[in-house]
Amino acid sequence: MDFSFSEDQVALRKSVRQFAEAEIRPHVMTWDEGNIFPLDVVKKCGQLGYLGAIFPEEYGGAGLGYIEYAIIIEELARVDPSVALIVAAHNSLCSNHIFLAGSEEQKRRYLPKLASGEWIGCWSLTEAEAGSDAGGTRSQAVLDGREWVLNGGKTFTTNAHYAQVCVAMAVTDRSASHHGVSAFVIEHGTPGFRLGKKENKLGMRASATGEVLFENLRLPESQLLGKAGEGFVDSLRILDGGRISIAALSVGIAQGAFDAALKYSKQRKQFGRPISEFQAIQHKLADMATDIEAARLLTYRAGFLKDHGTRVTRESAMAKLFASEMAVAVCNEAVQIHGGYGFIKDYPVEKFYRDVKLMTIGEGTSEIQKMVIARQLLKD
Repeated sequence: MDFSFSEDQVALRKSVRQFAEAEIRPHVMTWDEGNIFPLDVVKKCGQLGYLGAIFPEEYGGAGLGYIEYAIIIEELARVDPSVALIVAAHNSLCSNHIFLAGSEEQKRRYLPKLASGEWIGCWSLTEAEAGSDAGGTRSQAVLDGREWVLNGGKTFTTNAHYAQVCVAMAVTDRSASHHGVSAFVIEHGTPGFRLGKKENKLGMRASATGEVLFENLRLPESQLLGKAGEGFVDSLRILDGGRISIAALSVGIAQGAFDAALKYSKQRKQFGRPISEFQAIQHKLADMATDIEAARLLTYRAGFLKDHGTRVTRESAMAKLFASEMAVAVCNEAVQIHGGYGFIKDYPVEKFYRDVKLMTIGEGTSEIQKMVIARQLLKD
């Protein structure tokens, strides 16, 4: 067993960290307070290969694996979780669905533009009445001659208002339950496709989240993604990889909050000495650092197995569950170490504290992760 990173992976982490510090950190609070989608930085992420990290070079990707992808997401999240979320949703969900289920023509049409950042992608699964119960999808697609006609709408779609490509799920055979949901590739500007409400969120405010709506949206048969009726089944495969990215995002948030708390504890003085000298603070820091490392190991183990062709339904759910809950706890302690200043926007832990809660909700709540893990355990 080898728990070390390769020289290339260490160099990648260094380069992503330098990029995040130089191009992202100076603007974090401006973007957050203004609900500003950092389009220029996202485009730079495309130029650097981050938006096509896990796709082969023949489709314009960087040809990296999930270990490298997790490094990218972790380092971006350490500075601004919103940027990491934009990159993760684009890679793991939209682009990856096209890569795993798409025809060769679809891959060659969409992946190069998505990988380069020329186009941004979004992925629409959740609906008002189909959240954790994603199989309860109500949006419908009916085949009319050689065209599919879509009606319905999706909520909580990351990147929705800035995406040129949307992968969306709709029911094509209501009698077939989970095997009656199909996936479609929709280009922005297609008649009948429009954007709804852009959400005003607690955290991740530089990442746009909103509704996409279908009103008699007509698509040629060629825009069906994968086999008819297999969209939901394919979505579960997509989420296996996506949860690795959310685990990495959680680790990055926790690391950023920990770094800030450690630095503050060395500078803040009470009773004539730095608070880092008090045992109560030292114990908090020790627990935080240990939990972060445990989550990191779970995350990179899942990435390693994914890179080696192993199905990671259980491992990615475990990583996502543990890392997200860990990150919430670490951010809470980081604020506590800061005391009153942790509640002030001048200090970065305030934003990490707001951002982190999404990690226990997005791409399957903690409760759903436990269901997934339990089902996998009971299969053995």
